[in-house]
Amino acid sequence: MTASPAWLTVVDMQRVFAEPSSGWFTPRFAETVGPIKALTKAFGSRVTFTRFIAPDVPEGSWREYYRLWPFALQTPDSRIYELVDDFAEAPGRRLAATTFGKWTPELAADVGPGGRMVVAGVSTDCCVLSTVVAAADAGVEVLVVSDACAGMTDESHRQALDILALYGPLVRVVTTAEVLRDLEEAGGADS
Repeated sequence: MTASPAWLTVVDMQRVFAEPSSGWFTPRFAETVGPIKALTKAFGSRVTFTRFIAPDVPEGSWREYYRLWPFALQTPDSRIYELVDDFAEAPGRRLAATTFGKWTPELAADVGPGGRMVVAGVSTDCCVLSTVVAAADAGVEVLVVSDACAGMTDESHRQALDILALYGPLVRVVTTAEVLRDLEEAGGADS
């Protein structure tokens, strides 16, 4: 990593992915909480927490998607779409989107033109992947924190990381320890 400021994006750490009774349960979700807490502490105010939410009225291919997942057609303030307790009160910006990818104009403004973004969250094989590829296409250097992400399965998590590694040097797959070490050496996220 270089010494330029980085922005942490925590993708979709929501109840709908954390709770075993959910159709979108991500089995290793709980294993990402500790690493993400360490990252959010290190990044301080330079954090955006994203949330996936359902649209009021699905359009286009999203109609078929929600036919498969009717339980998810709930309002943005529904319990399933809340951040889990570990992050509900954490400092940082909040961003909700009805798309898998969270690379929105708002997130782009947070990161800044030609900025650097560190990404953690769920699921590696869907919303993380979609967010990272769009940010990289926009010219952002993206670091995907492998042990702070989880996929729907171990295999799909690994496959998504392998695919993202192919986007190098725009995208690099790193660990929490590497990010924290580099932040410390650079004097913190705001340096």
